[in-house]
Amino acid sequence: MTSGWGFPDFDDHEGVHLFTDPASGLQAVIAIHSTALGPAAGGVRFWHYADSDGAITDALRLSRGMSFKNAMAGLPMGGGKGVVLAANPGDSITVPQLEAFGRAVESLGGRYVTAEDVGMSEASMKTIATMTRHVSGLPVAAGSAGGDPGPFTAMGVYLGVKAAAKRGLSADSMKGVHVAVQGVGSVGGGLARLLARDGARLTLADVNADKAAALAAELGAETAAADAILGIEADVISPNALGAILTAESIAALRTSVVAGGANNQLATKGDGARLADRGILYAPDYVINAGGIINVGLEYLGQGDQAEVEARIARIPDRLVEVWDESDRTGAPASDVADMIARRLIGRVS
Repeated sequence: MTSGWGFPDFDDHEGVHLFTDPASGLQAVIAIHSTALGPAAGGVRFWHYADSDGAITDALRLSRGMSFKNAMAGLPMGGGKGVVLAANPGDSITVPQLEAFGRAVESLGGRYVTAEDVGMSEASMKTIATMTRHVSGLPVAAGSAGGDPGPFTAMGVYLGVKAAAKRGLSADSMKGVHVAVQGVGSVGGGLARLLARDGARLTLADVNADKAAALAAELGAETAAADAILGIEADVISPNALGAILTAESIAALRTSVVAGGANNQLATKGDGARLADRGILYAPDYVINAGGIINVGLEYLGQGDQAEVEARIARIPDRLVEVWDESDRTGAPASDVADMIARRLIGRVS
């Protein structure tokens, strides 16, 4: 039998579940990487893929990332991910499809806890929650843990960018530091506003050029084309859109000292972490820096603490990054490999 069922990103996943619901048109994948620390937590995204293999691969990569993210964030939760396939680019998910996905989650008996991701919203989570209680990211009262994870992810990324700028640039403040932000959605846009408040110089890009231009006008920032932002000269490149954007080609073209952003699975291949290190570029492993959102919805689901506790845990993200960078310096291993090693140790998968 072919190792990994023919999927290179299969990493001893505990389960990969494929769901169809002809009545609603739902096609979905739920991948559970690990439940060693607790129920497999991770959001569900609605996205158009070229083929079903692409959707499965995305779910495999993202669920593994969630295992590592939750472990590194100190949450008693494992890693999983849901993917709902859009028939066409630009489609919106329907209420019947959300209900069918909720039934799919319920069928797993609590082994997977879903939350909001790309193409979903708080309203989507409310609909899913009519079919299962294994959902987080629901609207909550002020001061409570939970709700939209985006602003909490943005806060963690902001703190991580500051830590990376201090480490890689010896910058004690962000004033005048040039940060190129790829993607200005909930996370990238929130990050840009926080950095602008600190006096950072910003260049913004998004596949929706009008959205980037509007935010740039609001913040006094510059803009760049979405397909060019990674190659501009900047102190920090901050990827906050979709993943697999750090490739052999794009890394060779980088003109920066630091890569630190909130996008999941930024490295296209495992070897790309070494390519960054070989170029002397400081990398903030994505699932460490972007853990703010899952900390928020994870504590909501577990009923452990309020917004103050969420913020206190997010404030520890820079410490975890420093731990990774220190070990990377000691061992000579790329920061991405060091983070993987620490996370694997935490979930009991010591190789």
